[in-house]
Amino acid sequence: MSAPKRVAVVTHRKKTLGGGLDELRAAIAGYGAENIDWSEVPKSRKAPKKARRAVERGAELVFVWGGDGMVQRCLDALAGRDATVAIVPAGTANLLANNLGVPEDLGEAVRIGFEGERRRLDLGRINGEHFAVMAGAGFDGRLIRDADRDLKDRAGKLAYVWTGLRHVGGVTPRTRIKVDGTTWFDEPASCVLVGNVGRITGGIHAFDDARPDDGWLEVGVTTAQGAAEWARTLGRMAVGRSERSPFVRMTRARRVDIRLAEPMTYELDGGARGQAKKMRVRVVPAAITVCVPA
Repeated sequence: MSAPKRVAVVTHRKKTLGGGLDELRAAIAGYGAENIDWSEVPKSRKAPKKARRAVERGAELVFVWGGDGMVQRCLDALAGRDATVAIVPAGTANLLANNLGVPEDLGEAVRIGFEGERRRLDLGRINGEHFAVMAGAGFDGRLIRDADRDLKDRAGKLAYVWTGLRHVGGVTPRTRIKVDGTTWFDEPASCVLVGNVGRITGGIHAFDDARPDDGWLEVGVTTAQGAAEWARTLGRMAVGRSERSPFVRMTRARRVDIRLAEPMTYELDGGARGQAKKMRVRVVPAAITVCVPA
């Protein structure tokens, strides 16, 4: 495959992978790319402006180097635009990359960017912001907030269960969920999760039938309370049997409207976003093109 006429690179300069940004630059140049539009940011929230500007200047292929926050913010900025995104997973969890099979190998990730398949993916949109993996409120949001502080390096399945058990005493406000305009759930809930892919934080298979290009979002709600119920719920999630838990309900929808009796912390793609009482979630079909392994 010939190199695109214009390639852009948006990097989080504090992230590391392989030989670092010098190796990344050399690897991209090795594919004959010219006029590389290179940007480095100290924080992921500064990346959207760089990504949009690169595409406005004619970039056809945008490499995103960083963790889940960088990927989510760049996809949010480029949704609906005529550009292809190549992920170089340089974070800890790398949620979307892992779901798509993009390895944590710098050279291979760059090769996939130039030679891999182009796959048109759906995105979710919650309260005006796009996500590619998941959005959640309640227990999930509190857990992500805690992981952001000190647990990202222990994001495996057992760490997820162990960390989760530290949050079992959270509130369970009355929660009303409408799916495609019809009331589906209306009782106390400890966690609401909307997913676009199957695997979420810690590599746990929350939604076994999820596909990021089927035009649907998966919806899950948990009523578990206390250590015993949460231990059963998280244990089943860890072995890919979420739907078998008596404390879990699941469905799928194109539109999800969530109303909480009191504000709860919510997150998207592993990043905390504060508190909200109302969440409006929609699927955006075929919103972005991403490079994936052939």
